Amino acid sequence: MTEAQPPRTTGRRGRLLTLTALAAAVGAAAWALRDLPAAFGGRPDGAREERIGRSPQYRDGVFHNAPSEVAGAAAPGTPSSETVRRMLFDREGRVPALPVPTVRPQHGAAAAEGVEIVWYGHASVLVEIQGSRVLLDPIWSDRCSPSAHVGPKRLHPVPSDLAEVPPVDAVLISHDHYDHLDMATVKRLVTLQSAPFLVPLGIGSHLRRWGVPEHRIIELDWDETCTLGDLTLTLTSAHHFSGRGTTRNTTLWGSWVIAGPSRKVYYTGDSGYFEGYAAIGEQHGPFDAALVQIGAYDEAWADIHMTPEDAVRAHRELRAGLLVPVHWCTFNLGLHPWSEPVERLLVEAKAQAVPLVVPRPGERVDVDQPQELDGWWETIA
Repeated sequence: MTEAQPPRTTGRRGRLLTLTALAAAVGAAAWALRDLPAAFGGRPDGAREERIGRSPQYRDGVFHNAPSEVAGAAAPGTPSSETVRRMLFDREGRVPALPVPTVRPQHGAAAAEGVEIVWYGHASVLVEIQGSRVLLDPIWSDRCSPSAHVGPKRLHPVPSDLAEVPPVDAVLISHDHYDHLDMATVKRLVTLQSAPFLVPLGIGSHLRRWGVPEHRIIELDWDETCTLGDLTLTLTSAHHFSGRGTTRNTTLWGSWVIAGPSRKVYYTGDSGYFEGYAAIGEQHGPFDAALVQIGAYDEAWADIHMTPEDAVRAHRELRAGLLVPVHWCTFNLGLHPWSEPVERLLVEAKAQAVPLVVPRPGERVDVDQPQELDGWWETIA
């Protein structure tokens, strides 16, 4: 006597089950990716496109880096298969072993009269300078991705809700990559804040698609300046690239000089090391502090992201005082161990006698009286 065999799912019933599973998978993928077209942003047209065409940085339909003997002017190409393999499979040590400590920021009724900085994680920073406030590259989403469901996820929560950020005088964007320009955050800022968005050329088209009113969009080319009350804000050069969706280098990237009546802060944005830092330091420095990118570096993309040693060199050439590292800790975007950027930075800063502070996400830094280094990252790496 033979055992009873389970019913087979071949034939019409099997095909129906397969089609049902496939439809469910396609539906789930479509739901997860439903926001992609809007997150990709918009494209300039008309007078805005004509203005882009007049930029010295724009030719052959795209923006270009300035010529550099150190970093080369070409934009980065497609990552090699080896780089992609390392990104996907060499993951040991790239996230902290324990939760990242955060501090709930405390804000006064008015902005600091000196220079104070709150780092929210990654490159999102609130700068208070002589009574004014500026918000840099805000991203409050759980992922730095065009989708809320896939892509690099936060390694720590944002220290406070976006609604708790005090009124700011300007929102500055360095470039349009997803870890610096976040659609969901921009949409919330439209209602939570009344400040203008200052962006490199072309990025205004993204903001318009996301509902930012025209009167709150100010687009600048390199070395162009906008004055808002006591603030003087200048877009300066960087050595990087841009792109959302299928486009690349159709919007400009840059760094920012934030100047009050007598004090200044510099923000590198994302950049490889290049000779431009010495020129920026000569033209706009000295700076009370510099917010310098230190993470997501690798030999494969040396042209677009600085190593910690590059960061110290750039900081010195900028003629800056206190170094505040950014672009690390929050998202796993590089191939190096999670804490390596700050560890290498400490060694080089000490060797070069560069004053340094490493705040926890949300921790306020008074540039005139910075807290001592306490190695908080060492216990969780």
